[in-house]
Amino acid sequence: MERYNQIMLYFWLLVGTFALIAVTYFGIKEGFGKWAYYYIFAVLAFLMFFMRRYMMRRMKKHMEFLNEKENMAEAKND
Repeated sequence: MERYNQIMLYFWLLVGTFALIAVTYFGIKEGFGKWAYYYIFAVLAFLMFFMRRYMMRRMKKHMEFLNEKENMAEAKND
């Protein structure tokens, strides 16, 4: 599952970067009035990247806390 989370983390970064570059390119080529609204896709993709990264770090810290708590309980019982 951790491998999947890492893949999806960088997938959203890649999608956000591609969307930002593509919308900027088409905005320059055809005019920003037509393409400016598509920046929302880049923003959403970057938001997904940062939220996923935050949640992965939070879950890692929580799992470390639970393991530490379990180890302390085992040491106390021995």
